[in-house]
Amino acid sequence: MKNKSLLFMFVVSFLITTNGFAQTNREKVIPNLKKHISTLASDEYGGREPGTKGEVLAYTYITNQFKEIGLAPKGTDNYLQEFTFVKSVFMSPTCSFTLAGKNLEAKKDFFLLPYSTEGAIVGNTLNVGYGIVSEKQQYDSYKGVRYPANSIFVMEYGTPDHAGPHTKYQDDADIRTRIDNAIKHGALGVVFVNTDAEEKDPEMDYSKRITATSIPVVFVKGEAGASLKKDGVAISIKSKFDKEEGKGHNVIGFIDNKSANTVVIGAHYDHLGMGGDGSLYRGEPAIHNGADDNASGVAALIELARYLKQSNLKGNNYLIMAYSGEEKGLLGSGYFVKHPTLALEKMNYMINMDMVGRLKSEEPTLLINGVGTSDFWKIAMEHITIDSLKTKTTDSGVGPSDHTSFYLNNVPVTHFFSGTHSDYHKPSDDENLINYMGEARIIDYIVQVIQKLDDKGKANFIKTKDDNNEDAPRFKVTLGVVPDYAFEGSGMRIDGITDGKPASKAGMKAGDIVTQIGDIKVLDMMSYMKALGKFNKGEKATVHFMRGKEEQTTEVEF
Repeated sequence: MKNKSLLFMFVVSFLITTNGFAQTNREKVIPNLKKHISTLASDEYGGREPGTKGEVLAYTYITNQFKEIGLAPKGTDNYLQEFTFVKSVFMSPTCSFTLAGKNLEAKKDFFLLPYSTEGAIVGNTLNVGYGIVSEKQQYDSYKGVRYPANSIFVMEYGTPDHAGPHTKYQDDADIRTRIDNAIKHGALGVVFVNTDAEEKDPEMDYSKRITATSIPVVFVKGEAGASLKKDGVAISIKSKFDKEEGKGHNVIGFIDNKSANTVVIGAHYDHLGMGGDGSLYRGEPAIHNGADDNASGVAALIELARYLKQSNLKGNNYLIMAYSGEEKGLLGSGYFVKHPTLALEKMNYMINMDMVGRLKSEEPTLLINGVGTSDFWKIAMEHITIDSLKTKTTDSGVGPSDHTSFYLNNVPVTHFFSGTHSDYHKPSDDENLINYMGEARIIDYIVQVIQKLDDKGKANFIKTKDDNNEDAPRFKVTLGVVPDYAFEGSGMRIDGITDGKPASKAGMKAGDIVTQIGDIKVLDMMSYMKALGKFNKGEKATVHFMRGKEEQTTEVEF
């Protein structure tokens, strides 16, 4: 605000606002939190994956809670808002590959790579070796050369040094980079082959979310692939993917206080089911109960709704939302902002709770993301004090959770988060590990934020410099650890270790504080990521770290 006197009055009015939950209220809410989390994170719910029986059980439980509290339904079907999503992708039986008039057998002789578009092409082979454009390779002949208009480029899947992931060519050998270069030089399609006995063939895996290119991309196996290395072989390709659709469901309730503005309070209720893509667990398939991620957020959502329904906070309406499909890419919240059941322009601000159940007892630090999306956040939060609870904030409105969907539609957002841990995205994220008093304190904090903003009108929106900007470090390797984002000391403290990754193999443990990687000092998360950005796969580095009061070193291989 430019007017200092108005700013002074604004701050003073925050100071005289009521002071959230009393200690007795926190203790009173804990049995409810335990009930919600124990139910949602039970084996019966099977990990709450969208499109499964576990999701139905979960949204039924949440719906019943909304009814009991007295929330009005605000979905498209009572409390529910249904959306469809792609559950699985597979190569269609209609795919074909004809080589010099002979039909190859799908899956046995050839298969589509996930980079492929759908379509049909007819052309002649043009061998471009490894298809790598760099100063190291003769394929610089790409530059300035016009190839026949009907060329289908044939490339070796491996690399010139036959080094697999340890290749010295790195980015130049990236599959998408090679395909993009082929497109730039007029290729109708790309066919990968593998004539190197030491190089593994790619897998026919469509589970990863890979954006398709503009041309068909195929892998041809064995002898059939080797025969394609001659120029001018006539081939035709038909590429098509079939998709199995699933249905997800948001649960939406409403507290109508007849206000001009509405506050959105949300949490996702889905998790990873039996694991699969997104799991950090390396054993046999097992139920991922997701007690912290994110039964804890849903439990907080229900209890906040109960409090707001009974409170005298009437300055805003409240849209209470439990999203599905967050783990698959913010599907539920993304669908809602495209198909809102209440106009986006009437939304005052959005509060997102994702993983609020594991506040550390010894160093209780609440992480709050998105505080740069409105001037209101920092002014309100500056005067909240709850026991020994510390807060650590970031400005960006972009992050891997549902608040991002609203921020991208110009709604001020915050994301409340109690921190990472070694059980993240593993079957061990169970109810017995929840810090219930810690979660009650987080709810108390959020209540005070809502109270302080109750009579302040509509929050202004600020576009932040997001974390995925040009200055963000980029790296090709990982140490295989879960960082402690709440750590405020010098270095990067490890919250969890992933088995089989470089840190685990080097004997590092949760609690170690990384202070240097190679020649680069690690002072914080940013310098840690910049340090990783200096290394390539296959390279080794000496890591300096503190274990308790003892300084240690170890060698890792990326």
